[in-house]
Amino acid sequence: MREKAKLLDKDGIKNAVIRISHEIIEKNKDTENLVIIGIRNRGEYLAHRIAESIENIVKSRIPVGILDITLYRDDLTEVAEQPVLKETIISFDITGKRLVLVDDVLFTGRTIRCAMDQLIDFGRPRVIQLAVLIDRGHRELPIKADYVGKNVPTSLNEVIEVKLAEVDDRDEVIICEK
Repeated sequence: MREKAKLLDKDGIKNAVIRISHEIIEKNKDTENLVIIGIRNRGEYLAHRIAESIENIVKSRIPVGILDITLYRDDLTEVAEQPVLKETIISFDITGKRLVLVDDVLFTGRTIRCAMDQLIDFGRPRVIQLAVLIDRGHRELPIKADYVGKNVPTSLNEVIEVKLAEVDDRDEVIICEK
């Protein structure tokens, strides 16, 4: 793949997280029943960053969970013969909560559908909202993010790569051509 452009650098990602955090606070008013769950892999790190940002603003701790959707994927057999399972960690009750689901890139919507299917196995949240760092379009399902760091119209022969310091030793978002 050939890199076409850098969409966000470290400061751009930080500013997007702060803006998303303020929007979550504004929309939800009360953070008492707010929980944040990140989709593995990079969504979990963004979820922690958003929760930390919200905590810095409202001076109250926000529970954070991590969701591994591997077994809920509708393309599981296409992904790998032996998919790698990672742990889902949700150490709090989500029933009746205002839940913000976090992922790095929103594309077809299938990952989010899988995540919502799995979340319902844990309880019945009052509301599920979606926060993504990048929305690149091309939805196959009627799913829309409530909070978006950056909208990036793409072609189907382009790929968005999100790199985060926690796993990639740097923060940046780039668009590549296949």
